[in-house]
Amino acid sequence: MTSTADPDYWSLLGLRADAGADQLKRAFRREARRWHPDLNGNDPVAEERFKLVNEAYAVLSDPRRRRAWEQGVDGAGSVAADPFATGFPTFEEYLDAVLGLPVDPKPWPQDPPDRAVEPPVASPPPPPPVRADEDVESVVDLTPEQALHGTTVELSLADGTVIELQTPPQAGDGWRLRLEGVAAGGRDHFLQLRVVTPEGLRIDGLRVHYRLELFPPDAALGCAVDVPTLDGTVTLQVPPGSSSGRLLRLRGRGLQDETDERCGDQLVEIVVVIPADLGDAECALYRRLQELAAEADQL
Repeated sequence: MTSTADPDYWSLLGLRADAGADQLKRAFRREARRWHPDLNGNDPVAEERFKLVNEAYAVLSDPRRRRAWEQGVDGAGSVAADPFATGFPTFEEYLDAVLGLPVDPKPWPQDPPDRAVEPPVASPPPPPPVRADEDVESVVDLTPEQALHGTTVELSLADGTVIELQTPPQAGDGWRLRLEGVAAGGRDHFLQLRVVTPEGLRIDGLRVHYRLELFPPDAALGCAVDVPTLDGTVTLQVPPGSSSGRLLRLRGRGLQDETDERCGDQLVEIVVVIPADLGDAECALYRRLQELAAEADQL
């Protein structure tokens, strides 16, 4: 089976395509807070995702660019220059500049729920709680079904105490639950949820994430590649000119909420990898590409 895919700014912000302007702003603030480098220890992965969130809001909040993107116009989502080339502003400065609204400087405030008729297809994970050096942490593996519906987990503490707790429904990989004061000496115990299938599918609410590694020729020229999903393998058409970090969407390939029949999507993240050992012919080709790029810069 062959599935088509395209960059999807709506799924990146956790919204449906009919979301209003107020929902768009709230989702943008939520995702910007989630991925801002200041709040993620300057993690390079968070920096790249933060740039994508910024790009998504820039396109969807601009009627002209949004129409061009919806019509599939090449370059509709691109920007002339990297707005973060000289560094990242603080989270408060960033929201003030983009939205023109002052924000509460306290980290991780909770946004009011969207009042849309149809809520987003996935709820974002809660912010990671601050963990002291003396706190204790455990990891528990959940199946996609357990993450979707919630499940009872037994946790054995160092002193032999066994605690039962219920995980929240539509949980995601990487969520950390705080058990306050249950460890020895009144310390907190953190439970990290790991929801990853053997095929590498990472669950996040109703959404499914998958990292697709491609060699440079395939990413540059486009290709058809088999991708695992929860329902089996499908053939994904990767568009030409796909760079690392590009998100492609497989519609309806996520988890389904049986209570309201909502179904999430699968997001495929392109990761361009360079082979560790290049042959002489491959090195010659890359040198020729360098020469062509240098010649183009001189024009």
